[in-house]
Amino acid sequence: MELQLVECPRDAMQGWRRHIPTESKVGYLNRLLRVGFHTLDFGSFVSPRAVPQMADTREVLAGLDWRGSETRLLAIVLNERGAEDALVHEGVACLGFPLSVSETFQRRNANCGVEEGFVRFRKISSMCRDGGRQAVAYLSMAFGNPYGDPYEERTVLHWSEECLMAGASVVSLADTVGLATPSQVGSLVSAVIKRFPDAVVGVHLHAGPADREAKMAAAFDAGCRRFDSAIGGIGGCPMAGDDLVGNIDTEGLVRFLEARACATRLDKAALTEAVSMADSLFRANENNG
Repeated sequence: MELQLVECPRDAMQGWRRHIPTESKVGYLNRLLRVGFHTLDFGSFVSPRAVPQMADTREVLAGLDWRGSETRLLAIVLNERGAEDALVHEGVACLGFPLSVSETFQRRNANCGVEEGFVRFRKISSMCRDGGRQAVAYLSMAFGNPYGDPYEERTVLHWSEECLMAGASVVSLADTVGLATPSQVGSLVSAVIKRFPDAVVGVHLHAGPADREAKMAAAFDAGCRRFDSAIGGIGGCPMAGDDLVGNIDTEGLVRFLEARACATRLDKAALTEAVSMADSLFRANENNG
């Protein structure tokens, strides 16, 4: 499988309490579109009451210079209405749907149970197919959860199969609150890839500086070649009800992959500019009061 690097500024921004102006988001995302990522998780079509930082996703999308980039734009949706809103826009190539293997988190994040969530995903996947777009299934809490909900690896395998049969082009295993150990990452990624060798299996990992590289290495050594990350390692899900644990940092991921002799094909100058811009953007809004 080819290397697929997915940059996640949406994940970085959604939990930021201080409002980030629309024009600042547009400028940052347009800079990221020049870097050469496979996919850009740029925003979400969800309730503005639930995620206020994403309330301007339509306005942001209108300002993006996506026609001049080979990077695919991915939007997160939680239901058919969000999918309808997203699919109106020609620039949106992929819809991402978070389906949790934790009943508690599924209700916190999407106000429905896991079974109902899958019914929603199946409908959204059909809408994507009809519209010539791709459906990406994010399996949230794929490595366990902090709520005491039952967890087994076979549950993740079950929902991976269900999502693939429903038309998912990608299944991405999400360590939503950063509680996975490297050995868990390696074990689950290996199990999913072995069960579904023809599928695109990715990881959306959250980790602190102490175990970021170990988790990346575990996924890579298990055969994963699709990685989500965010510049600066910023991010986290505000619906999890826990302290936010940052994303894998893009800078560290690139260094890791290059050390493994993987050609990222990124424009390094554009990446350096994006890192500098991210530093200014988030530093200007770092007072989260």
